[in-house]
Amino acid sequence: MSEKRRDKKGRVLWNGESQRKDGKYEYKYTDVTGRRHSVYSWTLVETDKPPKGKKSKSCLREMEKQIKKDLEDEIRTFESGHTTLDDFWKIYIGMKYELKQSTRTNYKYMYTKYVSETLGGKSIASIKYSDIKKFYISLIRERGFKPNSMEIINTILHPVFTMAVRDGYIRNNPSDGVMCEIKKSHNWEKKKRHALTISEQEAFVSFIANPLFTVLLGTGCRVGEIVGLRWQDCDFEEGIISINHNLIYRQQDSGKCEYHITTPKSKSGERIIPMLREVREALLEERRLQETEGFNEMVVDGYSGFIFKSRYGTVLPPNGLNHVIDRIVKEHNKQETALAEKEGRPPLLIPHFSVHNLRHTFCTRFCENETNIKVIQEIMGHADISTTMDIYNEATKEKKMESFAGLEGKIKIR
Repeated sequence: MSEKRRDKKGRVLWNGESQRKDGKYEYKYTDVTGRRHSVYSWTLVETDKPPKGKKSKSCLREMEKQIKKDLEDEIRTFESGHTTLDDFWKIYIGMKYELKQSTRTNYKYMYTKYVSETLGGKSIASIKYSDIKKFYISLIRERGFKPNSMEIINTILHPVFTMAVRDGYIRNNPSDGVMCEIKKSHNWEKKKRHALTISEQEAFVSFIANPLFTVLLGTGCRVGEIVGLRWQDCDFEEGIISINHNLIYRQQDSGKCEYHITTPKSKSGERIIPMLREVREALLEERRLQETEGFNEMVVDGYSGFIFKSRYGTVLPPNGLNHVIDRIVKEHNKQETALAEKEGRPPLLIPHFSVHNLRHTFCTRFCENETNIKVIQEIMGHADISTTMDIYNEATKEKKMESFAGLEGKIKIR
């Protein structure tokens, strides 16, 4: 019977263990792919002290314990220690062929700018829950990230780690539950969009008589759908508008911002919207003006004949409309404040709002006057009817209150 191997302290070494002449311990093992590997430590067990001037993060037996556990669970220990998050990201984004180009470009931009420089170079196995949480907190405190931006980062990272788990590189997803905890600790709730009240809407419309805002408020379309609307999408005889594409202005992989045409995110995005009389008149007014001044001749991804144009004769940048609205609201409130003071009455001020609030405002007015939820959903292009229901419930709440106020004293209950 062969004598068992011992270390320099006379302790019996287990299978795969050995001690080199310089005193360092080695453990040899075969991974799940059949490849041989070794790990090293200056200490055998936790109570050992490393030689003077030497350091060990873990003792050999602790390392063995983890390796054996990984082997039982078929975790690719060696590869996970030598494969970075950046490596996995490239594989993941390369397989997301179903993403729209605009979404892909945005994801790549966010990953390169914020994730890669911080976590990208770390091995996938070394990234822990606390690392992800610290990273998220740093984005909020140091970069001023808001909920929507944090959601994008989490949407990028979480599936990358999920892929690493499924491929056997790591046991658990370190990003699991982080976003939920961040939301709780920061009291983050999704900001609810509010429609303009009827009086606020009337004040806005009367202050700025503009075909573009008439069409936005009279169709409930998304801003990219309206700035990308073409004359051929409008059937004036039938009185309908066909929504079948979206105009975007985004930063590309090259770093340059460009206009592009995208198709609706879901089938529900493709829809027909009847023209209200005011919308039809606004569009025809714009057409008569352009017959004199000239039409929009810009071509984007083969699409041409865009209805609305900038002063330079190009399509309108979707994001630029928020600046226009800001200027309109400020000027209205300034004039209204002065007039109200002169007339001795409270001013009717328009609150700060974004272009998307015009869509929400249309939907609210629609809900106040239409009871068929399915019709509202189809006109708005909502993929999920719960989105329609949320707006409907909020819109009809005031109507219900008004209705009950009229019942006071009319129902004999006491």
